[in-house]
Amino acid sequence: MSNRPCSPIRSTCTFRYDTEITHFPKSGNKVALFYLGGIEYQLCQSTEADGRFASWIKERGAEGLHHICYEVDDIDKALSHAQAQGATLRECKACKKTGSHAHPEGWVAFLDNDAGGIEIEFMQVYTPEQLATYERSGAEAV
Repeated sequence: MSNRPCSPIRSTCTFRYDTEITHFPKSGNKVALFYLGGIEYQLCQSTEADGRFASWIKERGAEGLHHICYEVDDIDKALSHAQAQGATLRECKACKKTGSHAHPEGWVAFLDNDAGGIEIEFMQVYTPEQLATYERSGAEAV
């Protein structure tokens, strides 16, 4: 892709840490994954000019922090608590689903309440058994 609105992931990932870049053709992006201090970071790049991250960068006029994902033990309880505090749910832009739904790593949901322009995501990570069930389902990674 020429004239990318963001820096290529490979040049950004010049850390002393191992990074793995994964391509997600269905959603038109690639992700570099690494850990620092026990926290998982994902650098995301659209592989298409109109991809979701490229569009987000164009809207903002700059690269930056796209969203924060909070790992929760029970996504339904976390969503109920957030909604009781006035939060509303946002459609997952990759899956076009609102509320808790399956993703490659676990069940996810997005809140419609931005924190300073940063999306908020909840994720209940799959147990090994749940991951095996997800993988057997033939669901495509997004």
